[in-house]
Amino acid sequence: EANWIRTHQPEIWDQTHKYLLLSGYLTHRLTGRFVDSVGSQVGYVPFDYKGLQWAGPRDWKWQAVPMDPDLLPNLVPPTKPLGEITREAAAATGIPAGLPLIAAAADKACEVIGAGSLEPHIGCLSYGTTATINTTQTKYIEVIPLIPPYPAAVPGAYSLEIQIYRGYWMVSWFKREFGLREQRLAADRGVEVETLFDTLVAQAPPGSMGLMLQPYWSPGVKVPGPEAKGAIIGFGDVHTRSHIYRAILEGLAYALREGKERTERRSKVPITELRVSGGGSQSDAALQITADIFNLPTARPHLYETSGLGAAIDAAVGLGLHPDFDTAVREMTRVGRVFEPNPDTREIYDGLYRVYQQMYKRLKPLYEEIREITGYPNRK
Repeated sequence: EANWIRTHQPEIWDQTHKYLLLSGYLTHRLTGRFVDSVGSQVGYVPFDYKGLQWAGPRDWKWQAVPMDPDLLPNLVPPTKPLGEITREAAAATGIPAGLPLIAAAADKACEVIGAGSLEPHIGCLSYGTTATINTTQTKYIEVIPLIPPYPAAVPGAYSLEIQIYRGYWMVSWFKREFGLREQRLAADRGVEVETLFDTLVAQAPPGSMGLMLQPYWSPGVKVPGPEAKGAIIGFGDVHTRSHIYRAILEGLAYALREGKERTERRSKVPITELRVSGGGSQSDAALQITADIFNLPTARPHLYETSGLGAAIDAAVGLGLHPDFDTAVREMTRVGRVFEPNPDTREIYDGLYRVYQQMYKRLKPLYEEIREITGYPNRK
């Protein structure tokens, strides 16, 4: 955005006093200060991800996004005060004037600690529009080389992340394209459509009778690459909507298991348990499939939207309500239901996962050829 404004609206750029991300803008409106959290810096301006500060003067990022360093706000780590609510902000919002505003972090980073994933052996799966697997690490580790980890909601720590960009968005896609029957039933019963999809899962066996899905409905940057496409293979005359829906949930779990194993190889820390948050975590079927494919106990936290809770944990530690993150996470989070792996399905899922691991490598040349013919996905 900075490069675009400087190129296409130079008169605005020349008058710019500070360049802020949304978090910095909201902080300024609430406190009157030009300051932002280290934890909110996720890839748009010259930031040193290893040092958790603005990039040094010789860093190449200043050539990629040329700007005066004075345009950027001061940074404070999570748990530190950003300022206090001004009288003007209090009048506009109803928040009491003088209330301290405490630095937290980006949504996924807060979601991780809100789910109780404070230690590197606890993986946090986010079943939202974008599906991710995250771990909190005190060591700087690039799970995918040259793709840095994000700042964690814990000061001085890193949130390692692998993402499936079109994650549980695919449930919305299925609902729109194949779920008219459930939409009508949900309207009649006054319930969410997604709650009816677990019935579809039960109508198809584990492994979806060989129907396998690669969930790259949107291309990636490096892994997967910009040529990537989604794929469903293994269709036969036995397959129905139920098999397609189950294959979506299984495909997402295969992709995230791949992310788990990549994280383990790079970090040298085995992931031994899972927490799952986000809207998709409300599905018992999705969590049982996850437990079975990962072969790990998979816990649903006591609330499914844990990002706000993670921000509250930052505030609690920052204000001294809890002495440290270990205590705050122990006192403020708890596990709800735990889904244990079903040994009867492990063999079929392990076998199909080995097939899944070959899909992208084998299909990649075809994806590239398709892009040359059709122009989709567009080259940027």
